[in-house]
Amino acid sequence: MPLLRLENATLAFGETYILDRINLQIDPGEKIFLIGRNGMGKSCLLKVLMGKIKLDDGVLQMQPGLKVADLPQDLPQDDQSTVYEYVSQGLQDIGVLLQQYHELTNPNITNHDDAWFAKIEEIQKQLEHKNGWQFDQIITTVLTRLELNADQKLSALSGGWKRRAALAKALVSKPDLLLLDEPTNHLDLEAIEWLEEYLTEYPGAILCITHDRTLLQKLSKRILELDRGSLTSWNGDYQSFLADKEHRLEVEATHAKKFDKVLAKEETWIRQGIKARRTRNEGRVRALEKLRIERGQRRKLQGKPKFQANQDTESGDLVVKAEHVYFKYNDKQILNDFSIRMFKGDKIAFIGPNGVGKSTLLKLLLGEIAPQAGTIKLGTNLQIAYFDQLRASINFEESAIVNVAGGRETITVNGKEKHAISYLGDFLFTPDRLRIPVRMLSGGECNRLLLAKLFSLPSNLLVLDEPTNDLDIESLELLEEILAEYKGTILLVSHDRTFVDNVVTSTLVFRGNAKIDEYVGGFQDIPAIEKQAEEKAKTTEKTSPAMPQKKSNTFTAKMKQELHELPNKIADAEATIENLNTIVIDPCFYSKSKDEQAEIYANLKTMQEEILRLYARWEELEAKRANSID
Repeated sequence: MPLLRLENATLAFGETYILDRINLQIDPGEKIFLIGRNGMGKSCLLKVLMGKIKLDDGVLQMQPGLKVADLPQDLPQDDQSTVYEYVSQGLQDIGVLLQQYHELTNPNITNHDDAWFAKIEEIQKQLEHKNGWQFDQIITTVLTRLELNADQKLSALSGGWKRRAALAKALVSKPDLLLLDEPTNHLDLEAIEWLEEYLTEYPGAILCITHDRTLLQKLSKRILELDRGSLTSWNGDYQSFLADKEHRLEVEATHAKKFDKVLAKEETWIRQGIKARRTRNEGRVRALEKLRIERGQRRKLQGKPKFQANQDTESGDLVVKAEHVYFKYNDKQILNDFSIRMFKGDKIAFIGPNGVGKSTLLKLLLGEIAPQAGTIKLGTNLQIAYFDQLRASINFEESAIVNVAGGRETITVNGKEKHAISYLGDFLFTPDRLRIPVRMLSGGECNRLLLAKLFSLPSNLLVLDEPTNDLDIESLELLEEILAEYKGTILLVSHDRTFVDNVVTSTLVFRGNAKIDEYVGGFQDIPAIEKQAEEKAKTTEKTSPAMPQKKSNTFTAKMKQELHELPNKIADAEATIENLNTIVIDPCFYSKSKDEQAEIYANLKTMQEEILRLYARWEELEAKRANSID
C-alpha cells in the first residue's frame, strides 16, 4: 500500500501553474530525489505534502496514521528554547518528557531535594514505559554528528546553525516519510558524509530536494524533475537521468517545431480573405482555435543564466607569499609554521570541518588580519572580489537592481557597457523580480544576486566562500564553466564535492590542530595521492638516510657558471608554467580524461616548485658571490 498518492494535483500562483495536473505515488522505503530549476515549485510541492499549502484541484491521499516530518527552507523562529528542547519537539509526547529530564539533570541544578527526586523518578518511569530512552540516544547522536550544542539557545544561532538544528529535529523523529529541502546546505564534508550514510540506512521513505550532484549520484534510485508544471519520474541514477533528459528535450524541440509549422500554415489559410471565408471548413476553424489555445499554454523552457566574470587587468605572477605563519585564536592554534606561495591562475580549494580555520586563513592571506608570527606578502596589481563580504553589503529592503547597480543605468563588464536590466537578466532576473525587495526573493535568487554583484566588480583574484548554496544544477554548471575560463586566481571555500572537482587545480585540506596538507586536484584526487604518499614513505623507511653535507661559503668557478645560467633557466621555467596555465584555463581542458588532467596538474606543480628552487638557489649564490667580494 502506498504511503501517499497525488492525483491530477493542480496549484497555480496567478496565471503561473506550479503543478499542472501532476500525479505522484510514494511507496514505503523509497529514496526519491526531487530536482529542478529554482522557482519551479519544488518547495511548494513539499509544502503540499505536509498540508501547509492546499491544492487548487486534485486529490492528496495519505495512508491512515502516516507519520511525516520535514526540513523546510524557512529557518526556525527565534525563541528562548535550547537546541535540545527544539530538536526534541519532533518527538511530541516523548519529546516533552525528554525536555523535562534534560532540564532537571542539567549540571547547573544543584538543589536535589525530595521533590526533585520524585519528579525524576516519575519521568524515568514514563520514559521506560514509552521506550523513550532510545530517542534520547538518537538525539545525542544526531546533535553530536551535526556539531550542535544541546544547551545553546536557538536564538543565539546563526542562520546556518539554525538550519542544522532544523535538520536534527526532522531526523530524530524517524517518520514513515521524511521530506528534506536542501539538507546539505551549510554542512561541512564530515557532516555531509555522515548524512549520506544515515539516509542510505534510513528504513523509512525519503523525498529530498537537492542540487548536490555527488549525493544524487550516490543515493538516487528514483529521480523526479519538476519542470514548468510537469513532474517527470525516472528510475535510475543521476547520470542515466541526464542522458534521458537530453533525449526528452530533443524530442520536445522537434515536436514544437512541427507544431509551429502546422499553426503557421493554418494561420495563413484563415487570412486568405473573402474566398477563404466563403469556402472555409468550420471544423478546420475550430481545430485552428484549439491550436492557438495549445500554443498559448505551451510553456517555454526557462533561459539559461549567462553571467561572466569581469576581468579588467592581470595581476603579477606571484599573488600571495606566506612564510612561517603562526596564528592562534582563543588559545586554539589555527596555523603553525604555515608557508605557501600562490601564483596567477591558481584555483585553490579550502576544505575541512567548520570552525577549523578556513575563513581565518583567507582573512590572513588577504591582509584583513595580521599573523602573530611570520610574514604574508600580497602580489602586485591585485583587484580582489570577495563573495562572502558581499553578503553583508546586501540591503534586503532594497530591490535587486538597486543593490547591484545603485543609481546607474549601465554596468561595465570587460570594457563593454550593458544596461542594468539586461545584465541582471543574464542572471535569470525577470523585470518583475528586479524591483521587489530582496527579502522577498528565494534563497537561489539571493545567491544569484550575490554573484551578479560579484561579477560586476573588476577582479583578478576571486575569493568565494560557499558560493553554491541554493543554486540549481544548471546555474552550478555554468558557474563552473566561468570559473574554469577565469584567467585570474581563485580561492574557494566549498563543501560541494562535484563543484570543487570541476573547478580547482589544487586543494588545501585542513586536518585540525593547525595541520594543513596541500594536494594537486580536488576531492576525488586526495585518496589516490595519500595512498601514493604512504607507499613512498614505506619505501623511504627501508632506505638509510644520506649523511647531511656541510655547506661551504666558498664561491667557486662552478658556482659562477651556475649563477650565469640561472636567469635563462628561470625564464624557461616561467614560460613552461605559462603554457601549462594556458592549457588548464582552456575550456577544452575539462574534456580530457582524468589521468591527462592529473598529469598536467602534476607537471604544473612540479614546475612551480622548480621555479621556487631556482629563485632560492639564485639568492644563495648571489649571497656567496657578495661575501667573496667582501
